[in-house]
Amino acid sequence: MDPSLHFVFGTHPDHGFVAAANTTTLLPAHLADWYLIRLQFEPVPGDPGLYRLTDPDRDGRRRTRQAVNDLRRQGYTVHADIALDPSQSATPPRAVPVEGLAQRRSRIAQASAGRSPQHGDAAADSASSVRRGPPKPGYSPTLHLRAPSAGRAR
Repeated sequence: MDPSLHFVFGTHPDHGFVAAANTTTLLPAHLADWYLIRLQFEPVPGDPGLYRLTDPDRDGRRRTRQAVNDLRRQGYTVHADIALDPSQSATPPRAVPVEGLAQRRSRIAQASAGRSPQHGDAAADSASSVRRGPPKPGYSPTLHLRAPSAGRAR
């Protein structure tokens, strides 16, 4: 392995998407292990230094390309097969959801701008929607007040 490389990514006939780290004094083995595990790779039993992508059937190519991209952004030198290298191959087309976020926001905006059918006609509700206090009595209420006592009651 080229001593200037930190990580190498490729495909393996038995393990699918794999990665290996060139552990040197610049990249200790525990740090390479930490990075690859955080990028969803797991050590291959019986083959020290080789890591395989966990659950490769779940969008494995994209996840491996993302791992290559993330390590390069951290400043590491990474070699990858052409199909796994984002800088050398075109990105696969992304699936566009049927109901995209823009369409959902548009529907919400239209619904909030319109009048709710739950409340009915605005003219009929305008008089009843005003909150009023209790009705005023037609008479003057009589209040019975006691005179304050001069001290404490015993």
